Amino acid sequence: MTNSRAPQSGAIPRAGRVLPTLNEDGSRRWIRPKPSHGPWWKRRQVVAYVLMALFFAAPHMRVFGKPVFLMDLPRRQFTLMGYTFLPTDTLLFMFTMGAGVIGIFLITALWGRAWCGWACPQTVYLEFLFRPIGRWFDGGYTSSRALDKKGAWFTPRRLGKYITFFLLALYVSHTMLAFFVGTDQLYGWMTRSPSEHPSAFLFVVLFTGIVWFNFTYFREQTCLIVCPYGRWQSALIDRQSVIVAYDVNRGEPRAHAGATRSTGAGDCIDCKACVQTCPTGIDIRNGLQMECVHCTQCIDACDDIMTRIGKPKGLIRYSSQDAIAGQPRKFLRLRTVLYPVVLAVLLGGLGFTMWSKPAADLTVLRGLDAPFTTEADGRIANQIRIKITNRRAEAMRYPVAFGGLVGASVESAPPIDAAQVTVVAPENPLTVGAGATRTTSVFVLLPATAFVRGERFITITVSDDRGYLETVRYRLLGPSSSTPNPNPAGTP
Repeated sequence: MTNSRAPQSGAIPRAGRVLPTLNEDGSRRWIRPKPSHGPWWKRRQVVAYVLMALFFAAPHMRVFGKPVFLMDLPRRQFTLMGYTFLPTDTLLFMFTMGAGVIGIFLITALWGRAWCGWACPQTVYLEFLFRPIGRWFDGGYTSSRALDKKGAWFTPRRLGKYITFFLLALYVSHTMLAFFVGTDQLYGWMTRSPSEHPSAFLFVVLFTGIVWFNFTYFREQTCLIVCPYGRWQSALIDRQSVIVAYDVNRGEPRAHAGATRSTGAGDCIDCKACVQTCPTGIDIRNGLQMECVHCTQCIDACDDIMTRIGKPKGLIRYSSQDAIAGQPRKFLRLRTVLYPVVLAVLLGGLGFTMWSKPAADLTVLRGLDAPFTTEADGRIANQIRIKITNRRAEAMRYPVAFGGLVGASVESAPPIDAAQVTVVAPENPLTVGAGATRTTSVFVLLPATAFVRGERFITITVSDDRGYLETVRYRLLGPSSSTPNPNPAGTP
């Protein structure tokens, strides 16, 4: 859409707009939104500062002795609110991610792009940290626009702005790294040479550059070009979803405040205050648009103008497309019923799985070599690998006990004399650190007569001193009466 009119004969052509951030000649249209410090701005400001405080404080916060959020990639662990998701927690991770996605879908179906306008880091940091600092360095809204027209990109004040943005980006990148390695590791790296941790140093360099480039130059282009959320809104919202909307019935036809207003003129005086304050450069009066992030700045700007000219507030307000058209509100509709049901199922599954999850994960595996071997004394040896993952926040000792070796087995196999049974366990009990995984090998030697049809079932029980107890059924392999052992001890 082009806002400029065709030039009259003899007039000098003037570059107009074809997109919110693009002029007809292909040049970048720099957006310097004029802030409107109304009630909605103040509410968003409180939310933004709370979110920023949580982001910077979260790496230092602990729940049950664990970080509030930690994505430990080297150890393949994810900690959230004191609970650690291990590589074996695929189901838990699926429930958590699914609930997050459906939650955003539900919020969008009910309140449009509330995430974009109120909680998205791009909006929060751009509108309440970087842009206010930029205005202070540039000398305010009017001075910023004047510097743009002059092409004065490298004045001393703007150079100071760029340096300040770099320092902020550096701090943000270090905080982000703390979410992946923890504050203790980060503090250690900061006091040592980058050559000792080149990957982490490279991450900080790249992320600092990305953050600086984004908030110094790219800014609203991230929302308009990179982020797909605006393009999803056509599928995620309907005509009943609450959005930031212009009441076309009340506002049209427009008439300037200084002009003679006819009896049928609408309340909109075409002051363009809503356009000047928009951080993505759109005209909200053109209806629902992909570029609108529902930041409510146009609401504050328009309400201020309506108050000045003695008109009721709400010409631009939170509403829905159907409400603006005079249709009744329908809260219960397919997506507002389906999304909560799916969300409840996912949260219920997450809660049940977390509640029923044991304090340790036990995995029993067969040896890596032959299924069994025959020793020199004729006994049959089975190698068993026992893998234990400790979910507790402290190191634990796990004794391993075997059932069905002496006497009758769990499958009523022939009894065995205790003198013929040998269990070789290099480390029993097995000590496993907090959140760690360890594997130990155990060798069980039994006489050949202990096996029936080439197998004997036993039980393996692992416990700790804090109530954890888990027993698994395991099948030992041996020679059968019809098939001799192809791997006797000493056979190559």
